[in-house]
Amino acid sequence: MALQLISSAFSEGDRIPARYTCEGEDASPPLAWSGAPAGARSFALLCDDPDAPAGTWHHWAAYDIPADTSELAEGYPTEPRVGTVRQAINDFGASGYGGPCPPPGHGVHHYHFKLLALEVETLELGADARCPEVAKAAEAHVLARAELIGTYSR
Repeated sequence: MALQLISSAFSEGDRIPARYTCEGEDASPPLAWSGAPAGARSFALLCDDPDAPAGTWHHWAAYDIPADTSELAEGYPTEPRVGTVRQAINDFGASGYGGPCPPPGHGVHHYHFKLLALEVETLELGADARCPEVAKAAEAHVLARAELIGTYSR
């Protein structure tokens, strides 16, 4: 079985409910996964918007997620460290999740939630790591990946 990433809040290609955006509570959506490959020692979860006017906008990077984890609950805390899970600085300049907030009238944006199953337990990154650094560090250790795309416009 291949690695799969789903949300009970929206399906592939659907509009992300406002509560998970800057127009709502800006809470992270509930995410769950299954089908982790043998040998996976941790996960990294990324969320990016490639439709942003100035280029890809990085909304979230959570990493060092233990291998026995299969979900992140709605409204995941935004602290830089939650147990063993670490969170990078997003393009809003804060740790944790920053929801969709495209410029009004800019059209539909696509938010790519990417789950990476990694062969390492931890990514050796500093406390002030930014989302792109997490993505780059994780890429060398990917065993499997899954993606869920939601949309949003204002």
